[in-house]
Amino acid sequence: MAEKFDSLEEHLEKFVENIRQLGIIVSDFQPSSQAGLNQKLNFMVTGLQDIDKCRQQLHDISVPLEVFEYIDQGRNPQLYTKECLERALAKNEQVKGKIDTMKKFKSLLIQELTKVFPEDMAKYKAIRGEDPPP
Repeated sequence: MAEKFDSLEEHLEKFVENIRQLGIIVSDFQPSSQAGLNQKLNFMVTGLQDIDKCRQQLHDISVPLEVFEYIDQGRNPQLYTKECLERALAKNEQVKGKIDTMKKFKSLLIQELTKVFPEDMAKYKAIRGEDPPP
């Protein structure tokens, strides 16, 4: 799987370098540099074709739109993963707290119902398999 990304990364780096060089040629264009410009334009087309070929290998990869928002904001996309994990851990702790609270409530409710309705609670516990009937 990593080699797919390595190939794409290599093609993208070459493409970016060709664009940079094309920008240099265009910014100081001289008629004598027409052949070099044509060559760089052809390299750019070839680079886009290479990148498109990589697309076939990565068709099953999906990237959350938020990652692109991070990139647009100039932030490291790895922060997205870190923040997702932090949110998941916080939500996990919150849910764990709710589960613990509900377990305590169930225990207290059963204790209080046993005091008020001992016969009915004995039947309930027998059905649930928690306690044999007296």
